Amino acid sequence: MPSKRHLDSSQVRLNLTRVETILSSRGQLVLPAELRHQDSIKTGEKFDIERVDTGHYLLKRRPSEKNVGLVDLLLSCPEKDWFQPVPSESTDTL
Repeated sequence: MPSKRHLDSSQVRLNLTRVETILSSRGQLVLPAELRHQDSIKTGEKFDIERVDTGHYLLKRRPSEKNVGLVDLLLSCPEKDWFQPVPSESTDTL
């Protein structure tokens, strides 16, 4: 006979793939905190919505651009003049 295991309700909740949300009067949907935390979704990330069929939609997270904000991060270093952007030549004529 299989042994019975105690399930931690917080773990069960984290691994759910079906959740309910409500469309706001402004046309916004909220992703529940459990999903945002589980997938490390940050404010401002972009998604695509695909209409699969009447009443059925697919939400896809867009891949983030690599190194977005890296120069701003380096320029914000507390040590003065630690990072200096290097001017580059145009590649328009290549």
